[in-house]
Amino acid sequence: MAAIESVLNEARVFEPSAEQMARASIGGMDAYRALVDEAARDYEGFWSRLAKQHLSWHKPFTRGLDESNAPFYTWFADGQLNASYNCLDRHVEAGLGERTAIIFERDDGEVQRVSYRELLARVCRLANALRARGVRKGDRVVIYMPMSVEGVVAMQACARIGATHSVVFGGFSSKSLNERLIDAQAVAVITADEQVRGGKRLPLKSIVDEALGMGGTEAVAQVIVYQRTGGDVTWQAGRDVWLHDVVADQADTAEPEWVDAEHPLFILYTSGSTGKPKGVQHSTAGYLLWAELTMRWTFDLRPESDVFWCTADIGWITGHTYICYGPTAAGGTQVMFEGVPTYPNAGRFWEMIQRHQVTVFYTAPTAIRSLIKAADADEAIHPRRYDLSSLRILGTVGEPINPEAWIWYHEQVGGGRCPVVDTFWQTETGGHMITPLPGATPLVPGSCTLPLPGIMAAVVDETGQDVPNGQGGILVVKRPWPAMLRTVWGNPERYKSGYFPAELGGNLYLAGDGAVRNDKTGYFTIMGRIDDVLNVSGHRMGTMEIESALVAHELVAEAAVVGRPDETTGEAIVAFVVLKRSRPEGAEAKQIADQLRAWVGKEIGPIAKPRDIRFGDNLPKTRSGKIMRRLLRGLAKGEQVTQDTSTLENPAILDQLGEAI
Repeated sequence: MAAIESVLNEARVFEPSAEQMARASIGGMDAYRALVDEAARDYEGFWSRLAKQHLSWHKPFTRGLDESNAPFYTWFADGQLNASYNCLDRHVEAGLGERTAIIFERDDGEVQRVSYRELLARVCRLANALRARGVRKGDRVVIYMPMSVEGVVAMQACARIGATHSVVFGGFSSKSLNERLIDAQAVAVITADEQVRGGKRLPLKSIVDEALGMGGTEAVAQVIVYQRTGGDVTWQAGRDVWLHDVVADQADTAEPEWVDAEHPLFILYTSGSTGKPKGVQHSTAGYLLWAELTMRWTFDLRPESDVFWCTADIGWITGHTYICYGPTAAGGTQVMFEGVPTYPNAGRFWEMIQRHQVTVFYTAPTAIRSLIKAADADEAIHPRRYDLSSLRILGTVGEPINPEAWIWYHEQVGGGRCPVVDTFWQTETGGHMITPLPGATPLVPGSCTLPLPGIMAAVVDETGQDVPNGQGGILVVKRPWPAMLRTVWGNPERYKSGYFPAELGGNLYLAGDGAVRNDKTGYFTIMGRIDDVLNVSGHRMGTMEIESALVAHELVAEAAVVGRPDETTGEAIVAFVVLKRSRPEGAEAKQIADQLRAWVGKEIGPIAKPRDIRFGDNLPKTRSGKIMRRLLRGLAKGEQVTQDTSTLENPAILDQLGEAI
């Protein structure tokens, strides 16, 4: 920890320019501190003022925060509104219907522009079609779609009729999809025939068919299919319908379903430290307020002139907040991208920024690190070869960014003039929590700096007591905020024990990350997960989920999964496996390892495939049978085992497990 503190103390500081301070939504540290002080003086009044200022209410609320049933907090509960109305109708009614809402670029480079008026009409047609097919307020609809305008339309259409959507990332397997369909008790699925990534067609409809064929999904009455490629699909009459057919005769207008502020807008499943994914449930008003507000604060969005581009997928929370809801609630223009950053070459991002005159660019450190390597290998696709002068703000998301990548991003992509907002947040938080503000916060590479106004973040010890700055501890939030998750779908006890644990007093939100605050500036640096959750390319994967998949294979008797640092993906998955037969070696070991990787990819999705697989006669366990994961983490990193191994049942096993395949 001392080494990290030294780096932060000695780090170069990038001060905001006078021009940035003059134009920013929160300009200068004095303006930032004024908002922080307002929240401290009148917490409920602070959030209520913002909710009245930034959202359009059908029925105004009379009360802000209700803590009477803690930790099941509510905000603005007696008010009514509609998320789709706030994202679309109010801009059209304000005379902004011809403003471009989405610039969509397909994998092959074809570009489609959709205005707010056109987007509203498309959402209304699908909303009417869903209503006509029996989908009602409170029903759950699973969306398993490629990156597309249709994906956003599907989400907004559900919100318009008060149906709760649950988007499943298109890279997840049929089994993962089946688990989510069952848990949500979905009544409908919206999907596509195929998706296209990097010039390759990848199935979606066939995976939906497999998921529905696994059982437990009898509530699904219909599957609506977007025809993306025209690829061959199997068809079940009476259940499967084409998207273009169901919207063909529908009206371009649809009355919004006015819902209570606490109405579940969506469920998004995220990996936990147990095998079963947990359905993070977000409310309508609190979530939407933070999505809109952070667009203005963190990205300093100027809807009349900015072109915003978040490179995430709608299957993750970043795509929910900073593609579907945030930019549209703010009335902005955004770029959406179907492809991958390295196709047809690794200059694709820079070429798109140049072509679409992107002003605010938001991507993951994993992508930045991979593009650094590509640029070093091929001068022709280096960012300096492109006109990136339109950029004024850069952002990172998904994991902490290392200082070296931050500096490259700032200098080579931003030309040394663009603030880099290193955003810390989670699926559960709904939006940014700790992040620099362009025009206010002095920037330090490698630090997400300070909490946003109204976010009472702190670092505590194992008993919930504050620790001094400069000392590492557990990241918590001391007071509920409007955008926080409301519960784990169908499992309120898991919500209470997982996010408000009794050992911390039962009233602190546990982020699940370790953190340290700089003893001079108070800046936060996130140290990584404290539970058994890995962060791979900005995507959270539960170790238990991967272990369960491995053990389900007929060859595997036992498995343990840990992470090791990786300069490109942040963390790499390392699996230690005991087979039901003798330990394989050489070519046979490689063959079985490849087989197990493919199996995990099928069970969970390609992103969960272990980078390394190591075989042993058994796993390192204490004499009481507990797996010594601290030893496995050291082995995964290639470290020499120096810890006490006297309690191990079989110390010799460590030599076997040190061999990566």
